Amino acid sequence: MDDVLLRGFDRYMGVRFVSASREQVVLEYEVDERHLQPYGIVHGGMHCATIETACSTGAGLDAMERGLAVVGVENHTSFVRAVRSGTIRVTATPITRGRRTQLWEATARDAQGQIVAIGRVRLLCLEPGTELGGLPISRSGRSSQD
Repeated sequence: MDDVLLRGFDRYMGVRFVSASREQVVLEYEVDERHLQPYGIVHGGMHCATIETACSTGAGLDAMERGLAVVGVENHTSFVRAVRSGTIRVTATPITRGRRTQLWEATARDAQGQIVAIGRVRLLCLEPGTELGGLPISRSGRSSQD
């Protein structure tokens, strides 16, 4: 599953999928040097990125059933507790799945089950052929160059 869903940033950052469906996405990563900011805690951008990855994956799986792709338009992530090491698990579920937009929520927890970050991502549903970053997207949600 990871080979199909993970590319670029997510793969480089060591994210791995535990499960992925249109109802729930669960991913994990082991905290290492790549994820830390100068104070030695997980960088807030890592929390934002993994929350967006989990939410976008679920929304994308849902949209694919209708021949659409999705792109994130908003990410509101709150940092709750500092983390220095261990496994972080992010679980995302839909709040709303409309015809043109979706709203998903994700919670990141440490190995003890404590919330370390929580966020919501709003996504726009796109028709195949819609231009994104200068190229039309395909039914798979990737640019036509891929």
